[in-house]
Amino acid sequence: METSPSSEFVVQFWGVRGSIPTPGNQTARYGGNTSCIEMRVGGKRLIFDGGSGLHVLGRSLLKCMPVEAYMFFTHYHWDHIQGVPFFFPAFIEGNCIHIHGAVPQDGGSMKQHFVEKVLHANSPVPPQKMQADLKFYDLVCGDTIKLDDITIETGPLNHPNGAMGYRVTWQGHSVFYCTDTEHFPDRMDENVLHLAREADFFIYDSMYTDDEYHNPKSPKVGWGHSTWEEGVKIAEAAGVKRFVKFHHEPGHSDDFLDQLEDKILAVSPNAVLAQEGMILKVV
Repeated sequence: METSPSSEFVVQFWGVRGSIPTPGNQTARYGGNTSCIEMRVGGKRLIFDGGSGLHVLGRSLLKCMPVEAYMFFTHYHWDHIQGVPFFFPAFIEGNCIHIHGAVPQDGGSMKQHFVEKVLHANSPVPPQKMQADLKFYDLVCGDTIKLDDITIETGPLNHPNGAMGYRVTWQGHSVFYCTDTEHFPDRMDENVLHLAREADFFIYDSMYTDDEYHNPKSPKVGWGHSTWEEGVKIAEAAGVKRFVKFHHEPGHSDDFLDQLEDKILAVSPNAVLAQEGMILKVV
Protein backbone atom coordinates (compact mmCIF):
# COMPACT_ATOMS: atom_id res chain seq x y z
CA MET A 1 0.00 0.00 0.00
CA GLU A 2 1.14 3.54 -0.77
CA THR A 3 2.07 5.47 2.37
CA SER A 4 3.40 8.89 3.30
CA PRO A 5 6.88 9.33 4.77
CA SER A 6 6.99 7.88 8.27
CA SER A 7 8.73 10.96 9.68
CA GLU A 8 6.13 13.59 8.71
CA PHE A 9 2.97 15.03 10.20
CA VAL A 10 1.33 17.43 7.77
CA VAL A 11 -2.18 18.71 7.10
CA GLN A 12 -3.37 19.37 3.56
CA PHE A 13 -6.64 21.14 2.78
CA TRP A 14 -8.73 19.83 -0.12
CA GLY A 15 -12.01 21.56 0.69
CA VAL A 16 -12.42 24.55 3.01
CA ARG A 17 -15.89 25.91 2.19
CA GLY A 18 -19.07 25.37 4.17
CA SER A 19 -22.64 24.45 3.18
CA ILE A 20 -22.35 24.36 -0.62
CA PRO A 21 -19.58 24.31 -3.24
CA THR A 22 -18.86 27.77 -4.62
CA PRO A 23 -16.87 27.53 -7.86
CA GLY A 24 -16.04 30.74 -9.69
CA ASN A 25 -13.55 33.53 -10.05
CA GLN A 26 -14.62 35.14 -6.76
CA THR A 27 -13.49 32.12 -4.73
CA ALA A 28 -10.59 30.78 -6.80
CA ARG A 29 -7.79 31.65 -4.35
CA TYR A 30 -9.26 30.26 -1.13
CA GLY A 31 -11.24 27.57 -2.91
CA GLY A 32 -14.87 26.64 -3.39
CA ASN A 33 -14.88 22.93 -2.49
CA THR A 34 -16.58 21.76 0.69
CA SER A 35 -15.00 20.17 3.73
CA CYS A 36 -12.20 17.66 3.28
CA ILE A 37 -8.78 17.63 4.89
CA GLU A 38 -5.98 15.09 4.78
CA MET A 39 -3.44 14.42 7.50
CA ARG A 40 -0.34 12.45 6.60
CA VAL A 41 0.89 11.20 9.93
CA GLY A 42 3.72 8.78 10.69
CA GLY A 43 3.31 6.91 7.42
CA LYS A 44 -0.50 6.81 7.48
CA ARG A 45 -3.05 8.76 5.46
CA LEU A 46 -5.99 10.12 7.45
CA ILE A 47 -8.92 11.79 5.66
CA PHE A 48 -11.49 13.88 7.52
CA ASP A 49 -14.89 14.43 5.88
CA GLY A 50 -16.00 13.73 2.36
CA GLY A 51 -17.18 17.03 0.92
CA SER A 52 -16.56 17.94 -2.72
CA GLY A 53 -12.87 18.38 -1.87
CA LEU A 54 -12.65 14.59 -1.53
CA HIS A 55 -13.04 14.28 -5.29
CA VAL A 56 -9.98 16.48 -5.81
CA LEU A 57 -7.99 14.46 -3.26
CA GLY A 58 -9.06 11.22 -4.94
CA ARG A 59 -7.81 12.38 -8.33
CA SER A 60 -4.44 13.26 -6.81
CA LEU A 61 -4.13 9.76 -5.35
CA LEU A 62 -4.54 8.00 -8.69
CA LYS A 63 -0.85 8.42 -9.37
CA CYS A 64 0.17 6.53 -6.22
CA MET A 65 -1.88 3.36 -6.20
CA PRO A 66 -2.48 1.21 -4.25
CA VAL A 67 -3.73 3.39 -1.41
CA GLU A 68 -4.61 2.63 2.20
CA ALA A 69 -6.49 5.45 3.89
CA TYR A 70 -8.34 6.01 7.16
CA MET A 71 -11.49 8.10 6.69
CA PHE A 72 -13.31 9.88 9.51
CA PHE A 73 -16.66 11.68 9.29
CA THR A 74 -17.68 14.51 11.60
CA HIS A 75 -21.32 14.10 10.49
CA TYR A 76 -23.38 13.52 7.35
CA HIS A 77 -24.79 16.82 6.14
CA TRP A 78 -24.49 17.28 2.37
CA ASP A 79 -21.36 19.39 2.41
CA HIS A 80 -19.47 16.64 4.27
CA ILE A 81 -20.46 13.64 2.13
CA GLN A 82 -21.13 14.92 -1.39
CA GLY A 83 -17.67 13.95 -2.64
CA VAL A 84 -17.89 10.33 -1.47
CA PRO A 85 -19.59 8.90 -4.61
CA PHE A 86 -16.81 10.49 -6.70
CA PHE A 87 -13.80 9.36 -4.65
CA PHE A 88 -12.03 7.39 -7.36
CA PRO A 89 -9.74 5.27 -5.11
CA ALA A 90 -12.82 3.60 -3.62
CA PHE A 91 -13.64 2.11 -7.03
CA ILE A 92 -10.23 0.51 -7.61
CA GLU A 93 -9.52 -3.02 -6.48
CA GLY A 94 -6.43 -3.31 -4.29
CA ASN A 95 -7.06 -0.13 -2.33
CA CYS A 96 -8.18 -0.26 1.30
CA ILE A 97 -10.34 2.41 2.95
CA HIS A 98 -11.03 2.27 6.71
CA ILE A 99 -14.26 4.23 7.28
CA HIS A 100 -15.02 5.64 10.74
CA GLY A 101 -17.96 7.61 12.05
CA ALA A 102 -20.75 7.84 14.59
CA VAL A 103 -23.96 6.17 13.45
CA PRO A 104 -27.19 8.21 13.67
CA GLN A 105 -29.84 6.74 15.96
CA ASP A 106 -31.76 5.20 13.06
CA GLY A 107 -28.67 4.21 11.10
CA GLY A 108 -27.94 0.66 12.27
CA SER A 109 -24.25 -0.03 11.73
CA MET A 110 -21.73 2.29 10.08
CA LYS A 111 -21.63 -0.01 7.05
CA GLN A 112 -25.42 0.02 6.70
CA HIS A 113 -25.57 3.79 7.16
CA PHE A 114 -22.79 4.35 4.60
CA VAL A 115 -24.38 2.17 1.94
CA GLU A 116 -28.01 3.16 2.47
CA LYS A 117 -27.72 6.84 3.37
CA VAL A 118 -24.33 8.24 2.34
CA LEU A 119 -24.29 6.38 -0.98
CA HIS A 120 -27.57 4.72 -1.94
CA ALA A 121 -30.04 7.60 -1.87
CA ASN A 122 -27.61 10.25 -3.01
CA SER A 123 -25.35 8.56 -5.52
CA PRO A 124 -25.70 7.83 -9.24
CA VAL A 125 -23.13 5.05 -8.81
CA PRO A 126 -24.24 1.65 -7.42
CA PRO A 127 -22.41 0.86 -4.14
CA GLN A 128 -21.31 -2.53 -5.48
CA LYS A 129 -19.11 -0.73 -8.01
CA MET A 130 -16.80 0.27 -5.15
CA GLN A 131 -14.17 -2.43 -5.61
CA ALA A 132 -11.75 -1.25 -2.91
CA ASP A 133 -11.68 -3.12 0.38
CA LEU A 134 -14.00 -0.98 2.55
CA LYS A 135 -13.74 -1.61 6.30
CA PHE A 136 -16.21 0.05 8.68
CA TYR A 137 -15.84 1.15 12.30
CA ASP A 138 -18.65 2.45 14.52
CA LEU A 139 -17.61 5.30 16.80
CA VAL A 140 -19.23 6.96 19.80
CA CYS A 141 -18.33 10.52 20.82
CA GLY A 142 -15.69 10.24 23.50
CA ASP A 143 -13.98 7.22 21.95
CA THR A 144 -10.20 7.20 21.61
CA ILE A 145 -8.72 5.42 18.60
CA LYS A 146 -5.16 4.10 18.34
CA LEU A 147 -3.49 3.59 14.96
CA ASP A 148 -0.08 2.26 15.97
CA ASP A 149 1.53 5.30 17.65
CA ILE A 150 -1.17 7.75 16.47
CA THR A 151 -3.85 8.67 19.02
CA ILE A 152 -7.20 10.08 17.86
CA GLU A 153 -9.48 11.53 20.52
CA THR A 154 -13.12 12.34 19.77
CA GLY A 155 -15.75 14.54 21.34
CA PRO A 156 -19.23 15.93 20.67
CA LEU A 157 -19.74 19.25 18.90
CA ASN A 158 -22.73 21.59 19.10
CA HIS A 159 -24.41 21.12 15.72
CA PRO A 160 -27.94 20.22 14.51
CA ASN A 161 -28.23 16.40 14.44
CA GLY A 162 -24.82 16.19 16.12
CA ALA A 163 -21.21 16.23 14.97
CA MET A 164 -17.89 14.82 16.18
CA GLY A 165 -14.55 16.58 16.59
CA TYR A 166 -11.22 14.79 16.13
CA ARG A 167 -7.89 15.51 17.86
CA VAL A 168 -4.93 13.70 16.26
CA THR A 169 -1.75 13.32 18.32
CA TRP A 170 1.59 11.89 17.19
CA GLN A 171 5.00 12.22 18.83
CA GLY A 172 3.81 14.93 21.20
CA HIS A 173 2.17 17.07 18.50
CA SER A 174 -1.58 17.53 17.99
CA VAL A 175 -4.09 18.87 15.47
CA PHE A 176 -7.74 19.38 16.41
CA TYR A 177 -10.24 19.30 13.55
CA CYS A 178 -13.29 21.09 14.93
CA THR A 179 -16.17 21.53 12.48
CA ASP A 180 -19.20 21.93 12.44
CA THR A 181 -19.91 23.52 15.79
CA GLU A 182 -21.64 26.53 17.34
CA HIS A 183 -20.31 28.30 20.41
CA PHE A 184 -22.47 28.75 23.48
CA PRO A 185 -23.68 32.26 24.39
CA ASP A 186 -22.72 32.12 28.06
CA ARG A 187 -19.60 29.92 28.25
CA MET A 188 -16.90 28.17 26.28
CA ASP A 189 -17.67 24.63 25.16
CA GLU A 190 -15.81 22.34 27.58
CA ASN A 191 -15.56 19.57 24.99
CA VAL A 192 -13.92 21.91 22.50
CA LEU A 193 -11.58 23.37 25.12
CA HIS A 194 -10.48 19.89 26.17
CA LEU A 195 -9.70 18.68 22.66
CA ALA A 196 -8.03 21.98 21.75
CA ARG A 197 -5.64 21.94 24.72
CA GLU A 198 -2.18 23.14 23.62
CA ALA A 199 -2.78 21.87 20.08
CA ASP A 200 -0.28 22.81 17.39
CA PHE A 201 -3.17 23.61 15.04
CA PHE A 202 -6.82 24.28 15.89
CA ILE A 203 -8.92 23.98 12.72
CA TYR A 204 -12.16 25.70 13.68
CA ASP A 205 -15.59 26.30 12.14
CA SER A 206 -15.39 30.07 11.64
CA MET A 207 -18.19 30.43 9.14
CA TYR A 208 -19.40 33.84 10.28
CA THR A 209 -18.17 37.08 11.71
CA ASP A 210 -19.67 38.21 15.02
CA ASP A 211 -21.58 40.91 13.14
CA GLU A 212 -23.12 38.35 10.79
CA TYR A 213 -23.91 35.95 13.60
CA HIS A 214 -25.78 38.62 15.57
CA ASN A 215 -27.22 40.57 12.61
CA PRO A 216 -30.67 41.69 13.83
CA LYS A 217 -32.17 41.39 10.33
CA SER A 218 -30.77 37.93 9.60
CA PRO A 219 -29.21 36.35 12.71
CA LYS A 220 -27.37 33.04 12.40
CA VAL A 221 -27.94 31.96 16.00
CA GLY A 222 -28.92 28.30 16.08
CA TRP A 223 -27.60 27.50 12.60
CA GLY A 224 -24.83 25.31 14.00
CA HIS A 225 -21.76 27.38 13.14
CA SER A 226 -19.41 29.74 14.92
CA THR A 227 -17.34 32.87 14.30
CA TRP A 228 -13.66 33.56 13.97
CA GLU A 229 -13.82 35.86 16.99
CA GLU A 230 -15.08 33.02 19.18
CA GLY A 231 -12.46 30.70 17.69
CA VAL A 232 -9.65 33.06 18.63
CA LYS A 233 -10.99 33.23 22.20
CA ILE A 234 -11.00 29.44 22.50
CA ALA A 235 -7.54 29.16 20.95
CA GLU A 236 -6.14 31.61 23.49
CA ALA A 237 -7.88 29.93 26.44
CA ALA A 238 -6.69 26.47 25.36
CA GLY A 239 -3.08 27.49 24.71
CA VAL A 240 -3.28 26.67 20.99
CA LYS A 241 -0.18 27.45 18.95
CA ARG A 242 -1.96 28.34 15.68
CA PHE A 243 -5.62 29.06 15.02
CA VAL A 244 -6.91 28.01 11.56
CA LYS A 245 -10.07 29.63 10.20
CA PHE A 246 -12.06 26.96 8.34
CA HIS A 247 -15.50 26.27 6.81
CA HIS A 248 -15.72 29.61 5.01
CA GLU A 249 -19.18 31.01 4.37
CA PRO A 250 -20.30 30.44 0.73
CA GLY A 251 -20.87 34.16 0.17
CA HIS A 252 -17.42 35.22 1.40
CA SER A 253 -15.31 36.09 -1.62
CA ASP A 254 -11.52 35.98 -1.79
CA ASP A 255 -11.39 39.75 -1.33
CA PHE A 256 -13.66 39.56 1.72
CA LEU A 257 -11.50 36.82 3.25
CA ASP A 258 -8.38 38.90 2.59
CA GLN A 259 -9.94 41.70 4.62
CA LEU A 260 -10.84 39.26 7.38
CA GLU A 261 -7.29 37.98 7.44
CA ASP A 262 -6.01 41.44 8.34
CA LYS A 263 -8.47 41.64 11.23
CA ILE A 264 -7.67 38.13 12.47
CA LEU A 265 -3.91 38.60 12.33
CA ALA A 266 -4.26 41.82 14.30
CA VAL A 267 -5.51 39.82 17.31
CA SER A 268 -3.93 36.41 16.58
CA PRO A 269 -0.63 36.93 14.72
CA ASN A 270 0.00 33.20 14.17
CA ALA A 271 -3.45 32.52 12.72
CA VAL A 272 -4.02 31.25 9.20
CA LEU A 273 -7.01 31.12 6.86
CA ALA A 274 -7.42 27.70 5.26
CA GLN A 275 -7.00 27.57 1.49
CA GLU A 276 -7.46 24.69 -0.92
CA GLY A 277 -4.11 22.99 -1.50
CA MET A 278 -2.49 24.56 1.54
CA ILE A 279 -0.10 22.30 3.44
CA LEU A 280 0.66 22.96 7.10
CA LYS A 281 3.67 21.19 8.53
CA VAL A 282 3.14 20.00 12.08
CA VAL A 283 6.41 18.05 12.42
